[in-house]
Amino acid sequence: MRTSARLALLPLAVAALLGTAAGPATASTTVVLDSGHVDVIGIAFEGGELDIHVHDETNDIEYAPSDVKIVAKSAARTTVPDDAAYSFLGTAGSPVWVLPQVEDPALLWPGIATEEVEPGVFVNDALSLKVEYVYGPAGFSIFTTDAFGAPTVLVDSQNGLPDTIGLTAANHQHANWAFEAAGNYAVVVRVSGVLAATGKKVTSAPALYRFKVNA
Repeated sequence: MRTSARLALLPLAVAALLGTAAGPATASTTVVLDSGHVDVIGIAFEGGELDIHVHDETNDIEYAPSDVKIVAKSAARTTVPDDAAYSFLGTAGSPVWVLPQVEDPALLWPGIATEEVEPGVFVNDALSLKVEYVYGPAGFSIFTTDAFGAPTVLVDSQNGLPDTIGLTAANHQHANWAFEAAGNYAVVVRVSGVLAATGKKVTSAPALYRFKVNA
């Protein structure tokens, strides 16, 4: 199911978030990140709450997701491999824009970081990152590739959401972030974990990300 068609199914709280944060923003309030090492999803646990933020590692600055626009430059454009394992990206040979798992100095290098979560706080040091909604002109996915180029799909908006990525506290990882068409995307995520001390599940507020993919 195309996730862009799920707008009517949004919970009111997320719809409100989308209305306030995903709409047009002025240049004076939006930080554009299009290169360098960026933890697009940075996770911290402070004051008994899970927090999601964007950490510009290159300049060591943190931002609220709603204050940032992540840009995939036109140089991120490539084509879907002629390999059935990559069919989740679309038809072989069709265009796809990828922010890569391996650093490319010309592009933004997206990470997911839990380094601000101390070991031992959550049961088995486990956290769950849930990608709840994706809106855009085409599919969005997150996947890793091994040394032989074989993909492991972590998120695929085209086969139904939510999708969940398992994370470990005090860790850092990179993956490929793929967009199947140029244009604007909005992605809503939450993170949760079970506190080791109390057995209570803690869930963050929804965080909305905006992406611009240049043709």
